[in-house]
Amino acid sequence: MFAIFKKELTSFFTSATGMLALGLFLTLNGLVLWVFKGPVNIFVYGFADLSVFFMLSPYIFLFLIPALSMKSFSEEKKLGTLELLLMKPMSPWKLVLGKFFGIWILGIIALVPTLVYVWCISVLGTETGNYDGGLVIGAYLGMILLLTAYTGIGIFASALSDNQIVAFLTAILIALVAYLGFQALAGLFLDGGFSLFLENLGMQAHYERMGRGIIDTRDVVYFLSLAAFFLFLTVTRLKRTV
Repeated sequence: MFAIFKKELTSFFTSATGMLALGLFLTLNGLVLWVFKGPVNIFVYGFADLSVFFMLSPYIFLFLIPALSMKSFSEEKKLGTLELLLMKPMSPWKLVLGKFFGIWILGIIALVPTLVYVWCISVLGTETGNYDGGLVIGAYLGMILLLTAYTGIGIFASALSDNQIVAFLTAILIALVAYLGFQALAGLFLDGGFSLFLENLGMQAHYERMGRGIIDTRDVVYFLSLAAFFLFLTVTRLKRTV
């Protein structure tokens, strides 16, 4: 598993596509939050907090993670090396987890430079360091868990096709439905209890709770379970390939 994990990281740092995806993520975040005029610009927003960043991140991750994960299995299929990997004395689970953690770590690496935003709002406040640390910690934990679920979805989408663009678009579609779909569907029902049930099936409600600094075990379990579910689907798909 470690060899697969190492291969994923190495291929990212030697690939123009991977570096471009990471560069675009950081550039787009920086421009939208600090340069472009608009409601999510922190200077226009008028408050020294990162709520606009945490609100924007799920949508940027929606493109970043599929871009990083689209070649995980698609490229192996296209090159005809997937069968060779599956024939090795290594279980499909180890293969899938190796690729999963490789992409997941890349997502974490993408998040690390954004910590400078915390320093920025600390300086911009009326008093240096006057910001809600609990909210920031909860929101970053929420982003990491969201990243975990998106990575599971991206790995699964990559196992469905040998075309990277198809895998990329499939991952975006599944992630978009999982994040926004249930919230939109809940709005169609008048029954408050059933509407709340539908909302809790989607990622948005769980992420937004953590974005408010509320760390609930149920939200953590939800994201981890969702990632595990898509990894299970990926392993099932690979076993049918053999």
